[in-house]
Amino acid sequence: MSQQQPPVRSTRRGPSRAHRPRAVAAAGALVLLPLVTACGGDDGDRGTGGGKAAPSVTAAPAAGVVAPAKVEVIAGLTGCKAKIRIDADELRQGLCRTKKADYVITTFPEERFKETWLEEARVYGGKYLVGPRWVVSVKPALMESFRAKLGGTIRELRGIGPEPGKQ
Repeated sequence: MSQQQPPVRSTRRGPSRAHRPRAVAAAGALVLLPLVTACGGDDGDRGTGGGKAAPSVTAAPAAGVVAPAKVEVIAGLTGCKAKIRIDADELRQGLCRTKKADYVITTFPEERFKETWLEEARVYGGKYLVGPRWVVSVKPALMESFRAKLGGTIRELRGIGPEPGKQ
């Protein structure tokens, strides 16, 4: 008679360290969903990267500098005091509320976390102002004025599903 061994049960709880950045990036993308859908707008011009982020503006700001990757500094440059919503190892995120707009500033300790976050945000589409280790989500009408203050590149991410008006 052969004896059957009981199935092996894992004692691990939660995502592994290797999966935490992706989980945090996905959570960050979900936090942005209401702002992206409210501020996304359709300018009629869509990215052509087949779903990949495609830069649409690459010029440096008038001041010739690019904002550092710190929520409070970026918020100050845009004229607000950010309310920190997420303070994790992989990202920090602050919400700014001004008379002109509400917007989100997300910073990352490493460039790879920013790229993971952008890849996850691709599902929602929209335009983002992207700099070294930071992303600002603001309505498209203010994107150029923010780029002049902060630097960075405007990236349009194509969402999933059919494009509006082309069904």
